[in-house]
Amino acid sequence: MTLRGRLTAAFLVVVLGPVLLGALFVASTVAAVDRSRSIERLAVAASTVRTSVDALCQQLRAAADAVALTADPAVTAAQLVSRGLAAAVLITDVDGQVTYVSPGAPSTPWRDCSDSTTGSTSPVRALAAEVDLRDRAGTLLGRVTAAQLVDPAFVARLAAVTGVAVTLLDSGATAARVTHTTESREVRDAVLAAASAVDGERVTETSEGRYVRRIGPSDAQPLPLVLSVPSERPPGLHATLVGVVVLAGLLAVLTAWRLARVTTRPLVELAGAVDRVAHGDLTARVPVRSRDELGRLAAAFNRMTRETGSYVAALTSNRDQLRGHLAVLGDTLASTHDLQRILRVILRSAIGATGARAGAVLLVETGGVLVAQCTEGLDGRWPEGDADGSQTLRVPVGVGVVGAVAATGEPQRGRAEPTEAPSGEPRCRTYVAVPFAAPGGAAATLSGTSGSADEAGAAAALGVLALYDRLGADEFDDDDLVTLRTFASHAAVAVDNVRVHEEAQRLSLTDPLTGLWNYRYLRESIRREVERASRFGRMLSILALDLDRFKDVNDTYGHAAGDTVLAEFARRVRGEIREVDLAFRQGGEEFVLLLPETDTRGAAIVAERLGAVVRETPIAVEAYAGPVLVTVSVGIAVFPDNGSTGREVLEAADDALYAAKAAGRDTYRVAEVHPDVPTREIPVLARAVSPPDGLPRAGQPVHAIREPGGPARSEPAVGVPESSSAGPAQARPESADDPADSATGGAWAGPGAARPASGGGASSGPQPPRQSRGR
Repeated sequence: MTLRGRLTAAFLVVVLGPVLLGALFVASTVAAVDRSRSIERLAVAASTVRTSVDALCQQLRAAADAVALTADPAVTAAQLVSRGLAAAVLITDVDGQVTYVSPGAPSTPWRDCSDSTTGSTSPVRALAAEVDLRDRAGTLLGRVTAAQLVDPAFVARLAAVTGVAVTLLDSGATAARVTHTTESREVRDAVLAAASAVDGERVTETSEGRYVRRIGPSDAQPLPLVLSVPSERPPGLHATLVGVVVLAGLLAVLTAWRLARVTTRPLVELAGAVDRVAHGDLTARVPVRSRDELGRLAAAFNRMTRETGSYVAALTSNRDQLRGHLAVLGDTLASTHDLQRILRVILRSAIGATGARAGAVLLVETGGVLVAQCTEGLDGRWPEGDADGSQTLRVPVGVGVVGAVAATGEPQRGRAEPTEAPSGEPRCRTYVAVPFAAPGGAAATLSGTSGSADEAGAAAALGVLALYDRLGADEFDDDDLVTLRTFASHAAVAVDNVRVHEEAQRLSLTDPLTGLWNYRYLRESIRREVERASRFGRMLSILALDLDRFKDVNDTYGHAAGDTVLAEFARRVRGEIREVDLAFRQGGEEFVLLLPETDTRGAAIVAERLGAVVRETPIAVEAYAGPVLVTVSVGIAVFPDNGSTGREVLEAADDALYAAKAAGRDTYRVAEVHPDVPTREIPVLARAVSPPDGLPRAGQPVHAIREPGGPARSEPAVGVPESSSAGPAQARPESADDPADSATGGAWAGPGAARPASGGGASSGPQPPRQSRGR
């Protein structure tokens, strides 16, 4: 094939290739976008359906709980049905016999909200939630079931909420039979056929252009449903794309033939010269026959070959060195969060790439001072009196060369004048300094010509990378400045990554609203504290706290006010506990306190203080006229009296919290001691003797000793065996003058009990808390 033929073919490939690829891309993109949007709509609809059904199930559970907790369940059931909170209520005894059923209740069996089985063949008539019916002593009397109709109106409401067509099947096994649907008759059969062919919740497409997805039955959504949405693909798209491709092909053929005809000869000469250069002959030149584009191309080619010859030697000598630096730098950035190590590798790589004799990486610290994090080759470069440069390289922002670079955000290079007064920086003949900021920061692009720009640059700058005295040259040039900017950007990314990593570690363990530890850290802390208490024979108290009727606060004042109440409650909790204590937000309005080396008496004192500080001072909420009155209920459990593991003690504290709620709220209760806890009687001295460290011992009954002007502390009771620890019912007031008459492990704290000194709030770090005296 001739050059003209090849050029024509190449031009056609270059032109028609993108056109064809573009047409295919447009077609595939439209189809992919249509499918993606439909899948997204179905996913949102499925999530909405699960949320709606779950909300209905929660409502039914609440209705069943309300019936189970009243003295007259039948009357309450009738009221709930009349208010529309449930369509029917069914009450059965322990033998399963029906004792009450709402008039007009749908036929049974009802589909339970927690039923995720797919083997049922009967149609779903109603959704139901079932709870136990117990008396005040906890004896099982029967079960209460609240139900809601699943009818066409229910399915229509789901379709209106989700914005897609909804079909309710008879069962979750197949899609052959339909109970209720909002699909049109034209597409119903195709949708059901597509739903029958798909497994799980995968999305499929019908021949009519509808996307179908099955959901349920599952734990969160017991109804067998089919969702579908129509395709949004525009009609006639493929015919339009074919016409565009054909027209573009005709125009490309005509243009290619013309260009190939007028450019053949210069291109032949250029191809010969290129072939010579490809074989290593950098002396090849192309005759310049015109001043058009081909002539300029020939001149540029000649100039390129001359400059390439001069650069080959330098590139060959520096290639291996740069590869080594970049490999080390990349491996370091990817494998560690050690900031000192990363900055040291960056500094050494920058020195090796630019040929500098020395350098330093400085970061801006609190107070506007640049402090060297790592240095290389600065020995002997300090003014007299500065022996250790790694410690004395501290430059205020705005002072000296590096200070000015950090303040203005502008890089600097040049020659140092020997007559200049020293500014705390090392002596040098030439220097180059580049600032770096966090990714997206403006420190590297600020002009620094005005005072406001200087302040902005100083605020955004993270630090400065400075090099001194280049080898083999008088001064650093623009290429060195560009290279140093690259390494400075790596330093900025490294510093930002390390700080983001540290912040992510902190956020993963704290609750963003209250600032307390979260549930994830609660599990780890309980395990750690129980192990410590078991190892050293100490006690560990766990307090479960719950704000009373907090839902009324949200319903009355709004969720913003509820957030304010939670944040203020957390602040007060931190103010009432020691530094070694740990405070957690378990979820919603539920909180947990871990009190190391604290017995039942000390925990009760803390519970009384928390109840008083919440009860006596209403919480002011902005944008509302009056303060919000809240109270707190507390459940107390102690390791090892209430369990041998952290989970058992926490569950005991939860049970005690429920007891406090049942007792009227705004109080606390102490968990009952497990009867199976092993106990043994040990001999004791005839008089009270404190342990050597003054801390309560696990398994020993203790009583509170209040010292004048000091906090209550625990001492072992005299002559009382370990198994005789009194529970909440036996707790009674004690006299400060008669410590031997106190109840061991009681839950009562008299008004004369001294408040333990506040330790400055809850522990605020993942490090193990320090040991302190028990309450």
